[in-house]
Amino acid sequence: MKKLALLLFAFVSITLVNAQEKKLNIIAIGAHPDDCDSKFGGTAALFAKMGHNVKFLALTSGDAGHQSEGGGALGNRRREEAKDAGKALGIAEYQTLDNHDGELLPSLAVRHQVIRAIREWDADIVLGLRPNDYHPDHRNAGKVVVDASYMVIVPNVCPDTPPLSKNPLFLYMEDRFQKPYQHQADVVIAIDETIELKIDGLDAHTSQMYEWLPWTNGGDASVAKIPTSPKERRAWLAERTKKRSGNINSKKQATLVKWYGDNAAKKVKYVESFEVAEYGFQPSEKDIREFFPMLKN
Repeated sequence: MKKLALLLFAFVSITLVNAQEKKLNIIAIGAHPDDCDSKFGGTAALFAKMGHNVKFLALTSGDAGHQSEGGGALGNRRREEAKDAGKALGIAEYQTLDNHDGELLPSLAVRHQVIRAIREWDADIVLGLRPNDYHPDHRNAGKVVVDASYMVIVPNVCPDTPPLSKNPLFLYMEDRFQKPYQHQADVVIAIDETIELKIDGLDAHTSQMYEWLPWTNGGDASVAKIPTSPKERRAWLAERTKKRSGNINSKKQATLVKWYGDNAAKKVKYVESFEVAEYGFQPSEKDIREFFPMLKN
């Protein structure tokens, strides 16, 4: 009897340890290479440092996002930039699909790509864009994730890929748009520890950070103002990234206090914010701390 009790105790202990050591599978889905990096890069790096499995998925190759390059050559360039960004962030995988930039639609074919990607990653958490944005690819990327959210558990949809046994937690990454309603800061994560990794990830997207995006805000004259040395231009990017990540309004601050406590929240300089979607798993506060182990007290 004593031997049996010892065996039961050992079994329970091993089970508890395994439960505590469970690694989360997180997939963030954007329209283009660099979308997830700018909105989730710091938190992704935190998850990765804690040993969890993080994947970024770009639904297009980004083959239209440049003022003087395009097509397959640009798509290949951006794919390599994405790989370098993934290495900088420490995430497990950064995948870019071959759908054309500027032409993404929430079609059945793309929905099936998303369903299969979520299932293959065995996702616990899925992050997407909100389906209201200035860029049609962003809007459609958000919509296709919403459309896939229930279907990931339906066996007869994409039967070639086994369905998930339970619906993941779906989250929206932050944007600045106000209509039909503004982003709700349900979860705000302090990224002071990984802000430099986030900057390194963005720095890898040379074609975007130092060429295309400046050009869209002033043409060649704006590009000419970008520093040419790698050190100076990273410093230029760091200043802008820290300013954006350091924009902690009253709503974000209140959410920080909720999750970190008043004293810790006052010390936070840089954050990323997420909204719980109405689709998929609906978490309690306890669940949120399980999904975001960096919030555990």
